Amino acid sequence: MLQGARRLGLSQAAALPLDLISADYMVESTGLEFELIQDDAAFAELVKRVVSEPVYAIDTEFHRERTYFPQVALVQIADSHGIALVDSLKVDLHPFAAVLEGDGLAVMHAARQDLEVMDRSCGTIPLRLLDTQIAAGFLGYTSPSLSTLLERELDVIAPKADRLTDWLRRPLGDAQLIYAASDVAHLLELSAQLMGRIEERGRTAWVEAACEELRTEDRGPRNPEEAWRRIKEVRHLRGASLAIAQAVAAWRETKAVETDQTPRFVLSDLGVVGVAAAVPATVEEIRSLRGVEGRNLRSGMAEELLVVVQESRSNTPTRAPVSHSPELPSELKPALPLVSAWVSQRARELELETSLLATRSDLEDLLRGVPDARLTLGWRAELVGEPIRRLVSGEATLAFDRKVGLLLEPRIP
Repeated sequence: MLQGARRLGLSQAAALPLDLISADYMVESTGLEFELIQDDAAFAELVKRVVSEPVYAIDTEFHRERTYFPQVALVQIADSHGIALVDSLKVDLHPFAAVLEGDGLAVMHAARQDLEVMDRSCGTIPLRLLDTQIAAGFLGYTSPSLSTLLERELDVIAPKADRLTDWLRRPLGDAQLIYAASDVAHLLELSAQLMGRIEERGRTAWVEAACEELRTEDRGPRNPEEAWRRIKEVRHLRGASLAIAQAVAAWRETKAVETDQTPRFVLSDLGVVGVAAAVPATVEEIRSLRGVEGRNLRSGMAEELLVVVQESRSNTPTRAPVSHSPELPSELKPALPLVSAWVSQRARELELETSLLATRSDLEDLLRGVPDARLTLGWRAELVGEPIRRLVSGEATLAFDRKVGLLLEPRIP
């Protein structure tokens, strides 16, 4: 434990980020206290309270081991009044859409999957979002956990997570409730700490832009026509076998969405490959194949699969990846590793997480000349996009210095 670190309790200052910081939101430390909400009436009162808050913290607990979509089990909310744990197995979460679509700023940590949960359970996502994991990336952290940030930024030691916890089982135990409450107990204080430092560095707009990118990501089901690419063994098939595998994988993905099961529970990867290789002519032959679980192919699904196999035998298989971007010119391919190395060095100099500055895909898009590529827009264009453009156009050169590393300098005529 860090010297002077304190065990997790409700923070003395549930501070608010940036212009929302106000003495009106100071609360006294009374230990980790929370309200457990288990009926719609109490939840309606919570919504009425939080909808008027300028900022609130939110997190979710969910499972998706056997389902296509996440099953939300608990929602944790913290605002200036305290912490509420909402039992989503007993409460309809849709009224919370009024909060999410309001003016309040939602503070979350590693929000990507939680946003999917909210979209499905509430019908919408926050209109304003601050992700503390993203914010920390602009201070040099690399995908930090919440517990890491709490300890390093606030000297708070959070309860250890039990990754085997069954959040869908009732009643929830005290340890589960305390852990769940701890996920939001200090998020407002943490956000204020991080955003204060970010504001000092003049990076507030960068964080806002990155959080908006996350908020507006596509969270819909995956494209069934691309499902085969996630099955390693399918890549080695050829001809009719590949065409059948592609069709079967697409069917599996579609059925997984329709039945809310993981694709592999509908039909295993081995089953997809087995069906494609054997080209069964009857339902009995399908059920006899290795990797095919008869109990999964019920309610006419085996018959559906047989039709898919028969109809896809004459298909022409797809090989080329789906892309709306031009190929990377061969003369620019040697530049990619050099530019990647320079971007990594630039990120270290700026104390930025490299993936926030530019991913490999970002670099490829820039070199391809993709319209509206991320590195041609905003702060990324200024920091790396424009320098790389000058390099590619011959206006600049990339050199190496033993003391400072790679140098991107103007070309001397």
